[in-house]
Amino acid sequence: MSATSFDRAAELRALDATYAGVRGLVASGVTHVPLIFRVPDQHHEPPQDDIVFANQEPAAIPVIDLACADHAAIVAAVRRAAEEWGFFEVMGHGVPEVAMTAAMDAVRAFHETDGGEGSDKAGLYSREPARAVKYHCNFDLYQSPVANWRDTLYLRMAPNQPEADDLPDSCRNVLFEYAHQMKNLGNTLLELLSEALGLKPSHLADIECNQAQVLLCHYYPPCPQPELAIGTSRHSDGGFLTILLQDEIGGLQIFKGEQWVDVTPTPGAFIVNIGDLLQLISNDGFRSVEHRVLAKNIAPRVSIANFFGTHIDPTSTRIYSPIKELLSDKKLPLYRETLASDYIKHYYSIGLDAKTAISHYQL
Repeated sequence: MSATSFDRAAELRALDATYAGVRGLVASGVTHVPLIFRVPDQHHEPPQDDIVFANQEPAAIPVIDLACADHAAIVAAVRRAAEEWGFFEVMGHGVPEVAMTAAMDAVRAFHETDGGEGSDKAGLYSREPARAVKYHCNFDLYQSPVANWRDTLYLRMAPNQPEADDLPDSCRNVLFEYAHQMKNLGNTLLELLSEALGLKPSHLADIECNQAQVLLCHYYPPCPQPELAIGTSRHSDGGFLTILLQDEIGGLQIFKGEQWVDVTPTPGAFIVNIGDLLQLISNDGFRSVEHRVLAKNIAPRVSIANFFGTHIDPTSTRIYSPIKELLSDKKLPLYRETLASDYIKHYYSIGLDAKTAISHYQL
């Protein structure tokens, strides 16, 4: 198809109408990346970004053992990681390995079930914001400048848990249990982050930073031309805190020190990262860092991202601004206050790309 005859909007609608997502393209035997997935030239990083100079070890995100007996040392490690990296890895987290494995297997099984019109999977395909359980290809398909090589099962697990029958049969019980495990781990991490800010352990929970819980169960099919596509575009997360479980395929990178740093998969570990709203209320004490996922052609990649935020209710009057206990004459607020619902609406309206939603709220 020539560039002059390419109708992007029509191609996006055509992909959506298959109800089969990117996996459907791969299953159909596609050998070239369609134009809607082609990464624009300006999105390619300069070659020097990938250079590791002689005698220089590749950077790696901090690893924190939550089972360490020295609580003060854990809090200090969390503080350093949240301030300097915005990302860290946790071990000794208490989540049973069987729950982690079962969740990944269930997500993989769901995505590898045949889709298309008339299938059970197609019945879940939706872009309706109010729907608590849905499956789709790219949440921002019509906003983002480039479609991502990724399909997603979306589950809003709190504050109002969906009906059991709303979840796919293949992963219903498994993902309810996984969400319960993530809620417990999230509560532990928010207590540590509260202490790391010099606040009482319950502070972040008290202001409802964990009221909403969403699971995004991603599936990245093998890409025939991975150099031309992107798994997930460069972005920062919009909520307060993200806990990610990824398989062994890899591809996740964070942007630090003007270069992309690989987040190497570690069996049994979770990746934790700070979201925009936590950067805002911590007054830049903690960092929400841009990251991306590269497309791969070796095998499908599966990940489960657990997002904690505040309940997005259009009638909500919950306002967030830099925490007053963190401010002084020498530490003035860096951000204006915002309704949580307004922030998330703005975040979703711009789609995933190199823009950061938080800059819109800087003073």
